[in-house]
Amino acid sequence: MRWQRVWTIGLLMLATPVVGQGSDAVVARGRYIVEIAANCGGCHTPLDAAHRPIAAQSLAGGRVFAERGFRAVAPNVTSDRTTGIGAWSDAQIAAALRSGRHRDGRPIGPPMPVDLYRRINDADVVAIVAYLRTVPAVSHAISERSRYPFTVATVAPVAYIGASADTAVARGAYLAGPLAHCTYCHTPIVRDERRDWTRTGTGGVTFTGPWGAAVSANITSSRVSGIGAWTDARIIAELTTGRDPDGRLLAPPMSSHASVWQQLTPGDMADLIAYVRTLPAAE
Repeated sequence: MRWQRVWTIGLLMLATPVVGQGSDAVVARGRYIVEIAANCGGCHTPLDAAHRPIAAQSLAGGRVFAERGFRAVAPNVTSDRTTGIGAWSDAQIAAALRSGRHRDGRPIGPPMPVDLYRRINDADVVAIVAYLRTVPAVSHAISERSRYPFTVATVAPVAYIGASADTAVARGAYLAGPLAHCTYCHTPIVRDERRDWTRTGTGGVTFTGPWGAAVSANITSSRVSGIGAWTDARIIAELTTGRDPDGRLLAPPMSSHASVWQQLTPGDMADLIAYVRTLPAAE
């Protein structure tokens, strides 16, 4: 098929050394995406008995997500060559991100939001791969495989994506979608974990864990059931402190992201707010 040939050609830039791929600036961009914007550790770093991330096992996998009938186990994405992705090629890592395929060909299912990650632009894919190569190897074998009561949807590989459009709303949409996947958690499910993108941001997805059950909020511009009446300051405060104006702790996973989203650049935070202001009001 034509897209398969184009994808293969497009991956050549990741299959062979890329000029500047290991530069400080590229690695720094990859770190910002992995550790802050996307907060990959929110899923890929195991927790201790008190449900806190284990720093020494950052990105070493093993967390189980038993939600809505499926059981997903986060893999080890450190540079360990035996239990992690250290032996994977750059192209294989890129394919896992943008086509949802494991190195052995298995589809990667939820909660990995591949339908959003497939639109991460090429420069950022290169940066992510470059940073992951620097993550210290942690030997942590994950023997259990994810199990789904439905056929995991596959997505067509993406051969080439240019840089995001240079407007605040476009940058915010890229951050809220392909990078930080806010829209994945805050968009209703149709079936088999597929989102109803005609209702982006209207919430209603249930997340279960040690905390019980939490339901994602409506983040559209509705002034009644969404965040249309919120000030920018309140949005920023809830994202970065994990608490509402009364001081009450938000339910996970939102509250667990606060410490990393405190590190979002002011520009990215402003772009994110600019984008969510454009989500059509929905009750």
